[in-house]
Amino acid sequence: MSCTDITPISAFTSTNLNSKISTFSRLGDRIVRALGAPMINVEIHHDQLFENISIACEMFTKYAGYTQEYIVFDSNLYDSNKGIRLDQLFSITPSFSRVNKPEDTVYAATSTIASSVFLPSSALSATYIDGIFQNQLVSNTDYLSVISFSSSLSAHFASSITDQQKRYNSFDYDLMDYRRVIDVSDFEEGSNQGINTLFTIEQSLAQQTYFSPSMGNYGFDIVSWYIMKDWLDNREKVLALKKSLSFDPRTQYLVIHPAPRSYRYYGIVSCYVERPLRDVIKEQWVYQYALALSKLSVATVRGKYGGTSLFGGGNINSSDLMSQGLAERDKLEQKLYEGAPGLGDAEPPMFFVG
Repeated sequence: MSCTDITPISAFTSTNLNSKISTFSRLGDRIVRALGAPMINVEIHHDQLFENISIACEMFTKYAGYTQEYIVFDSNLYDSNKGIRLDQLFSITPSFSRVNKPEDTVYAATSTIASSVFLPSSALSATYIDGIFQNQLVSNTDYLSVISFSSSLSAHFASSITDQQKRYNSFDYDLMDYRRVIDVSDFEEGSNQGINTLFTIEQSLAQQTYFSPSMGNYGFDIVSWYIMKDWLDNREKVLALKKSLSFDPRTQYLVIHPAPRSYRYYGIVSCYVERPLRDVIKEQWVYQYALALSKLSVATVRGKYGGTSLFGGGNINSSDLMSQGLAERDKLEQKLYEGAPGLGDAEPPMFFVG
């Protein structure tokens, strides 16, 4: 893969929260430069490179790369035979269905366009030396230059925005799909009666437990209070007063037991949602893991020519690069599994024992 274009210094000014890494191509350039390009040839195809980035993103979003979101639940949307799809629930939740005119419209190539197509145009042939591969994203300006060269090429692209409206938070425009919910952490059914904690059993017990010295020689001790609380929790489970949830992350369906009946109610669903892909590829772990996988890919290719002698008596050494890639990959996976600070999104422990 080649990255011989000379770019200005502004293309590299980047911070953690204001990163210039926004596409697979830009992250791929960073990886091949780390492997020695353009001073030496890096034996890796862009499909191999993008596959390694994709694997890194999948690994990262399996154990990290999520946000905690709260969305509104309407019982009328519940299908008693299936449940309700949470990824689509984002689009009807008021705080997530905000729309705005898009700042930029990008176009995704639905099929490969060979580089020979652009040979009649010196500007386009210099820009697309390897052609345009499938799923490659191009800006609105580049798209207009391509279709002005040949209007028939518009059939090879799909616009990221068809209604000229852009939804915030709920839709991943790089994947062209809804953000996926990882897990549901809590569900609270709404009520039109207010909070009403003053005249509950818990309030009466707490008042007689903690303020019994000022109320006379009667009241409950803390042990009795916990026993009563445990009984109230069991009562909710036995009488099905509190709903039980089961969520399938593959189908994105949330099933509630018992299912909502004739009366309508609203609730709040607390869940963990995958970050948009554009945010995931900015993570340092994704870059480092994709780099480690790319080292293994290059080492595998160079290993096929291990016995070849180079001009000047040199030899192709792939074992060192292979060992380095394996060590980096295993180390990064361990950090991700254990939730190492800075690389994983594991929540800190809330208490310690010992």
